[in-house]
Amino acid sequence: MSQPEYTTAQATALTNHDRKPIHIPGSIQPHGVLLALSTQLEILQVSNNTQVYLGKEPEDVLGRPLSYLIDPRQVEIVKQCLGKKIGTANAFKVLINTLNGERYFDAIAHRTEEAVILELEPTDSESEVSFLSFHALAGEAIAKMQRTSNLVEFLHLVAEEVQKIIGFDRVMVYQFDESEAGSVVAEVKREDLSPYLGLHYPATDIPAQARELYTRCFLRFLPDLTAEPIKLIPTENPTTHQHLDLSYCLLRSFDRCCTEYHQNMGVKALLVISIIQEQKLWGLISCHHQTPKYVSYEVLKMCEFLGQIVSSELAHKISYSEWDYKVKLKSLQSEFLESISQADNFIDALIKPEIRLLDLVSASGAAVCLDNEINLVGTTPNIHEVQALIEWADTQVSDNLFSTDSLPKLNSEALIFKDTASGLLLLRISKVRRYYILWFRPEVIQTVHWAGNPQESIQAQADGSYTLSPRKSFEQWQETVRLTSLPWKPCELDSAIALRNAIVGIVLSKADELAKINLELERSNQELASFAYAASHDLKEPLRGIYNFSTVLLEDYAQVLDDEGIECLQTVVSLSVRMETLINALLRLSQLGQAQLRLQATDLNELLNQVIDVFRASRQDSGLVDIRIPRPLPTVLCDRVLVNEVFSNLLGNAFKYNDKAEQWVEIGYFSQEAGGQGDKGTRGQGDKQNNQSPIPNPQSPITFYIRDNGIGIPHHHLETIFRLFKRLHSQEKYGGGAGAGLAIVKKIVELHNGKIWVKSTVGVGSMFYFTLE
Repeated sequence: MSQPEYTTAQATALTNHDRKPIHIPGSIQPHGVLLALSTQLEILQVSNNTQVYLGKEPEDVLGRPLSYLIDPRQVEIVKQCLGKKIGTANAFKVLINTLNGERYFDAIAHRTEEAVILELEPTDSESEVSFLSFHALAGEAIAKMQRTSNLVEFLHLVAEEVQKIIGFDRVMVYQFDESEAGSVVAEVKREDLSPYLGLHYPATDIPAQARELYTRCFLRFLPDLTAEPIKLIPTENPTTHQHLDLSYCLLRSFDRCCTEYHQNMGVKALLVISIIQEQKLWGLISCHHQTPKYVSYEVLKMCEFLGQIVSSELAHKISYSEWDYKVKLKSLQSEFLESISQADNFIDALIKPEIRLLDLVSASGAAVCLDNEINLVGTTPNIHEVQALIEWADTQVSDNLFSTDSLPKLNSEALIFKDTASGLLLLRISKVRRYYILWFRPEVIQTVHWAGNPQESIQAQADGSYTLSPRKSFEQWQETVRLTSLPWKPCELDSAIALRNAIVGIVLSKADELAKINLELERSNQELASFAYAASHDLKEPLRGIYNFSTVLLEDYAQVLDDEGIECLQTVVSLSVRMETLINALLRLSQLGQAQLRLQATDLNELLNQVIDVFRASRQDSGLVDIRIPRPLPTVLCDRVLVNEVFSNLLGNAFKYNDKAEQWVEIGYFSQEAGGQGDKGTRGQGDKQNNQSPIPNPQSPITFYIRDNGIGIPHHHLETIFRLFKRLHSQEKYGGGAGAGLAIVKKIVELHNGKIWVKSTVGVGSMFYFTLE
């Protein structure tokens, strides 16, 4: 089968397979019992194995109230599902009297659109796993994962820790790519098993319907792939006359194709844990065992919890692994945009020096098209080929940004210049004028290692249709991929968009008017700062009088005042103290607006030690806090006193807004240092520090960060927290305060020509970044 034929057959087979209703199989796995209940908790459907587990025939159970099987208190737990969103489960232990005596079950209840589903799995344990027991099993694994910043090490550690908990023969981390195909990026296995690490799997192996279920349900457990499924009685819900939706059921039976696929791999038991990133299915933790293997519900929930921790931590690991490259692009972008804003000639700003335009997206060539004028930079197709390519883009591309790593597959005429332009990134600057920038990348011949021939999964039928059929071989199969370039990264696309915005907003707009407005704003800000200083300074004297006279009245005339009068005076004292705090903050901010920086070479390690000493001295529980510095901080040129205030405020906030039992803060930095060393091999190494603090290249941008595991900040407040007197909580919570600390920090950072920003996840923690330039 040729590649075009395979692509067509694959699309047809996937479409046919995705129509299969795998979420309503009408049966369950045999290691438990399922009951479908009405909203009045009457038993409408049961699995055809109630005699095995409950000692009652299905006919004896159907139509009965749930209280026929379990006691009223546990019925109430099931009833609570009616008020929860679909898929949210209530889990509890239940004791049921059977013909063979009393028997304990793990009960899991959730609701669907039309019913309440109760799953019962027999258990030898009559008690819930305690939090301490759970923490003992999962806590160490979580701590190890959080300490690791390298993405590859992190994923391998995930596989190791999951295998320790469940004891399966093989645990893999499987990552999806943009085409929904995937590859094994981490693996821990029994020594005698063949490795799957690095192998690729086609999208047909996990079709869209299965991926959608993995996105909704974070856990899928099949303890015995050889077991016969148990039918539901009756087959359809007697109220809706529809098959029961088992999307969120742990006991949901498996598809025949899934069974055959894994049995061809020699797998008899399967556990799959979803990894979700930005509400999308990033990958799977796939666990295989060569013999049937049952895992208790408590252990399954622990695995699900670990999966959620992995999903949460993954964003940080990806951010760390991509950070150096992003910082480089940001630096280039900043320099490039500055040159554009100051240039008299638009073309010169874009292509001289030419390396800037190419480095902005890591391209080997570029073409700048302004109407009929085309300028070429680097290694590109010739002028006539570029003109033809723009003509093609005019009819085929509607968006302002278009990218492909396989242009010849979209435009057959591009085959003649595949060596220079198999990859294309096209930026449309104007829809009115013919303004384009095109970047090119050459063909890179790649060898992809598949787990078996992916074309084997597509089977042609007698009627000419195509269906999915499980592959029988998973031996390594090599494919040579041609007519493709290295893929364009999201940060490179962002860099191109930033260039477009700069051209539209700076070059094509009235730069002179913006400069005048900025000058006027600066003057206004200086006047406003002077006014704030004078006003706040003059307000302190009358306010002090209000406080003093109120205190005198309370001390000397309390006996002639009633309780209401005393309470009013106490309120006046309290409000005057509060107002003085606000005025002091306003005064401090206005002082900063008129301050002259006293720049000096400052060893930030020495400065930070002073900050930490003061912080610990001011806290009685300082022994409980964990302050981590992964590596020595650099020596920088700054105002020592003001930067001390920055670290003090951010460190204080990190512990102030933290409700965890084990609080920690990590202080470090990222840099693009001379020689390209950056942060390789330094982050996440705990207390392993060098004896001397590095002094980076003065031209290199340094980004400091303070990361905590506190309460986090809602996304819609990430900008507002830097406003003066902006508090997200009442005065009574988290120790009160004026709400000026972050505004002061922002002002100090800006005085150093730096920037400050924050990334945060509610309940997980925050990471403040700032630069000092």
